[in-house]
Amino acid sequence: MATTPFPALSISSHSLSSPLKFLPARTSRIPSPPGALTAPRTLIFPGLPSCRSIGRRSRNIGRISAEAATNREPMVPPYNVLITGSTKGIGYSLAKEFLIAGDNVIVCSRSADRVESAVQNLKQEFGEHCVWGTVCDVREGKDVKALVSFARDKLNYIDIWINNAGSNAYSYKPLAETTDDDLMEVVATNTLGLMICCREAINMMLNQPRGGHIFNIDGAGSDGRPTPRFAAYGATKRSVVHLTKSLQAELQMQDVKNVMVHNLSPGMVTTDLLMSGANTKQAKFFINILAEPPEVVAEYLVRCIRSVPARQSMKPTYIKFLTGLKAYSQIFSRLAFGARRNRYLIED
Repeated sequence: MATTPFPALSISSHSLSSPLKFLPARTSRIPSPPGALTAPRTLIFPGLPSCRSIGRRSRNIGRISAEAATNREPMVPPYNVLITGSTKGIGYSLAKEFLIAGDNVIVCSRSADRVESAVQNLKQEFGEHCVWGTVCDVREGKDVKALVSFARDKLNYIDIWINNAGSNAYSYKPLAETTDDDLMEVVATNTLGLMICCREAINMMLNQPRGGHIFNIDGAGSDGRPTPRFAAYGATKRSVVHLTKSLQAELQMQDVKNVMVHNLSPGMVTTDLLMSGANTKQAKFFINILAEPPEVVAEYLVRCIRSVPARQSMKPTYIKFLTGLKAYSQIFSRLAFGARRNRYLIED
């Protein structure tokens, strides 16, 4: 799942940004993407579409989205929510919190058994007609297209799409010791899978009556800090922030007013992914100080996520659970007063 592994060798959690970037523990807005680009000269390469034809397609998308925005229905609850990688960990907890709030939810993962189990448990708790599930491997374009078809069949449209599916291959070791299979698993899931999901989510939402919001979950490395022992994971999570900013700029350039892409940062969550690497003194130290259970993180994040459509806002946001200020405050409390020692793991 897309949660933050522990920092290593230094305070390298993605949430520990410099003091100048400290933000309160609430929804915070990132700067608006750049304005419209100046018109490029028309360059034509054999076998490739001209910049002029690309520009025409962009203007067509802009006209379609402008019409959709003009006729857009107010986005009011209950919201229709789709969460990738949502049969366990933070994804499952997010699904539960949306259901508690009265929303409709679609869960998915690669494992048919986990999907069946998750849907059965959620239906027992929240009822038969508010949750659905399907198998989807985000690395496969055909699977994600099928996921969109499934969502349309069950709910007609999706208001909130959360890209949570992610992987570290449960591997914490130097890159030089990492296998080809592990590298392919991490990069294909976290980077290629995210791009495919964003593409399909944007295409789905462009002509929806209510538009839509896409939230991309980041992780350790997203702020550019080093992530030794999980370098590949950190590199892919750094790319999440860049991809989100690029998509925001593309949507603005195309004059899309009814779809927005946001970043979502859960911080350190006590999932299987995080705990699988808790085998060093430093890992145990940071997990005890900074990590929180999935249900605690999900409750905060869902409240912030739902506030975006509630405000009828189409401005980009970066919602963070573990801010730098909160992290340093908890570290100070530990060093000064011994707070959170042995909270989850017995430290040496």
